Amino acid sequence: WTLTWSFPGGQQITQAWGATVTQNTTQVTARNAPWNGTLATNASATVGFLANRPGTANPLPATFALNGTACSGLPTPPPTPPTDLSKVQTVGRVKSDGTALQYTWPGIYFEGRFHGTGVGIVLNDANNDYDVQIDGATVTKLVTPGNTTFWVNNLSNADHTVRLAKRTEIPWAPGQFGGFVAAPGGTILTRPAARTRQIEFIGDSFTAGYGNVSGQRDCAGIGGVDRNSDADLSFGARTAKGLNADYQLIAESGLGMVRNFGGSNPTFDFRTFYDRALQNVDGDVWAKPASWAPQLVVVGLGINDFSTSLNANEQWPTTASLVAAYTAAYQGFIDKLRTRYGRSTVIVVSATLLSNTTLFADTARQIVATRNSQGDNRVAFWYYDDPSLDRLGCDFHPSVHDDNIISSQLNSFISTLPLTW
Repeated sequence: WTLTWSFPGGQQITQAWGATVTQNTTQVTARNAPWNGTLATNASATVGFLANRPGTANPLPATFALNGTACSGLPTPPPTPPTDLSKVQTVGRVKSDGTALQYTWPGIYFEGRFHGTGVGIVLNDANNDYDVQIDGATVTKLVTPGNTTFWVNNLSNADHTVRLAKRTEIPWAPGQFGGFVAAPGGTILTRPAARTRQIEFIGDSFTAGYGNVSGQRDCAGIGGVDRNSDADLSFGARTAKGLNADYQLIAESGLGMVRNFGGSNPTFDFRTFYDRALQNVDGDVWAKPASWAPQLVVVGLGINDFSTSLNANEQWPTTASLVAAYTAAYQGFIDKLRTRYGRSTVIVVSATLLSNTTLFADTARQIVATRNSQGDNRVAFWYYDDPSLDRLGCDFHPSVHDDNIISSQLNSFISTLPLTW
């Protein structure tokens, strides 16, 4: 590339960097350096210089030209081609305004098919991160992409699949997906067929994939939890993909069935948000489509209820009263799932090791036993742990290594369940 301009005030360049700069009287020419001559779409190069000027005046150049084309301000971006959301497959909890889909839960994913050499992904999201997958392989990570159409180009001129998966769980900041667009000469094909198997995962940070790709427990110096989380690699997502099942991750960190981590925010708990499509909208209600009828629901709520000691000002004076409240709420939550999904759905009540108490596992096991004794035999208890878990996710959470182990254990457990799929 070559950038040219004229100095109207007689300025003379004395030093430059980022380019090879020459000057002939008032005309300046800056040519790329060896290392920055090839720029990808939307990439940039920076040129710097020092200059002397005669007198006190320092007028700005009137015009610049790049490769001979005058720069007359920011170019007007080409309009984004219209999208057709009916050609997008998703089972996630979304709100549609007819032109775009809004969402907050982690692990939301959108799938499409196209013919051609490239595809554009229309997004408006300055907070969340995404994985972009073409033909089953992740090709890039989008970090807080903003309002953009992100392009994947230089593919073979053939039929392809595209998948956009939300990595992060930022419940107060909805993302907005506007659909897929084909590169020039290509076309968006009919959406992929929905999978016949469906699983809903309900839980907290362990289910959401909190900090699972960090590789270290202190994430403050490597981008924090958001940059080091990938819900698409959580144990639930891994399990569902291994079973060729569509799935939802209805999970929010720090929340419990009746008590949040450390006794925080006592005015709400996980049940406050479960019915919502957009967690940040008070009173929002997700309109469950008839197409969402999971054969399996895996619930993992209790880590935050029991992992920290009760504070003096909390509503439960003893652990026994907390257990009673948790048990009643959990039975009511299972009733809600039964009303929503029917008697045939298998509900798994899961628990895992807590270093300070066995109350979580003991209470969850008793909830299932009570349910079974009342005639609901499609509720099962699943406990997971393994000595090889390294807990090298942020803040001692499961790592991707751990998610793989937990998923393997869950797969083995699922194989014992009376599922008809």
